[in-house]
Amino acid sequence: MRMDHPIRPVSPDIVDVDTADRIAQTCRTAVGDSLRSVTFFTRDDFEQLYLREDLDQDADLTTFVGHEWRGFKTTQDAYVGSELGDYRYTIRVFENGYLIRVTTDRRGVFVTTDGLQMRDFDELSTAIQDVLGG
Repeated sequence: MRMDHPIRPVSPDIVDVDTADRIAQTCRTAVGDSLRSVTFFTRDDFEQLYLREDLDQDADLTTFVGHEWRGFKTTQDAYVGSELGDYRYTIRVFENGYLIRVTTDRRGVFVTTDGLQMRDFDELSTAIQDVLGG
C-alpha cells in the first residue's frame, strides 16, 4: 500500500503539516486502496489533504464543504436528547463511492472511499476522532 503525498502544500493557518500528515496517513491505513480523498475543514476554510491520482484534480470543493459543515450542525442539533445516543459520524452513499464525515465542534474531516464494510467506517471514524482529539 503506497501513501500518496498531499495534493498541494498545506496552509498552516488551516491545519499544521504534522496533523495533516497524521490525518491522511490514518485514513490511508484504515481503508487502504479504497481511499479516494481526505479533506480537513473548519467553519471558515478547508484543505484537501489527499486525492487519489485517478480522480479529478481540480474539483471545486467550496460548496461541498459548506454543505458538510451546515449538514453537521443541522444533524447534530436534530438528534440532541434522542434515545439514539450521541452523534458519532455521518455516512453518505453515492453511485461511485461513500463519504464519511467526522467532526468536533470546531473542525472536521470528510473522507471519500470506494466500497467499504460498516466495520471499516467505524474504524475510520474512531481513528479520525483520535487525531482530531474529540
